[in-house]
Amino acid sequence: MDTAYVTLSRQSGLMNEMRLVANNIANANTTGYRQQGLVFSEFIRDMPGNPSLSMSRAEARNTSFQQGVLTETGGQFDFAIEGDGFFMIETPSGNRLSRAGSFSPNAEGDLVTMDGHRVLDSNGAPVFIPPDAASIDVGNDGTLSVDGQLLGQIGVYQVVDLNELVREGSTRFRPQGDVEPVEQPVVLHRFLEGSNVNAIVQVTRLVEIQRAYELGQSFLKSEDDRVRGAFKALMR
Repeated sequence: MDTAYVTLSRQSGLMNEMRLVANNIANANTTGYRQQGLVFSEFIRDMPGNPSLSMSRAEARNTSFQQGVLTETGGQFDFAIEGDGFFMIETPSGNRLSRAGSFSPNAEGDLVTMDGHRVLDSNGAPVFIPPDAASIDVGNDGTLSVDGQLLGQIGVYQVVDLNELVREGSTRFRPQGDVEPVEQPVVLHRFLEGSNVNAIVQVTRLVEIQRAYELGQSFLKSEDDRVRGAFKALMR
């Protein structure tokens, strides 16, 4: 049965990757989405007196933080970060990082995300937009001016090690290490950063996974037929 166990471990990993790639494709047009990948690893069962058995494991995920396409939208409260960094979002579970910059002011005048969480400035305070503001100007460094008066700076933050970020949902990350403001951020006003998913590459990979999975299923069926045939021969 060792052959079947090895193949099943591979099939399980391929199924996990298939789900991940399908999720990437589904979010190819999601603002600020970061593509995910799956890491396959090998573990070996070594028992005294028995041959070693090599099996696969595919549970660890990695995230691509490559820059997505920057698109001019003309939206008054659309922002995009060029280069490194994240917007800081205040949530009931704590502060989170995100590259999705589609915001709007709420009834109190705070700049919030699409799901109502407040956006923080470079000092960690909520970004406030006066309800009666006639004009809003944003500098390349994220400084915010309303009707010619400087109000603050949209916060752009970075982490020392991107591997310490824990994904929560499609576009939000929970930092586990130290978070600090980017010294010279580049914020584009009236722009949004799209997903960094290459849909063509991901669809191609999905086809490859499906074929590999079907090959594994065919091998398992052949192995099952072989074992059944051996049992029948022994029982004669």
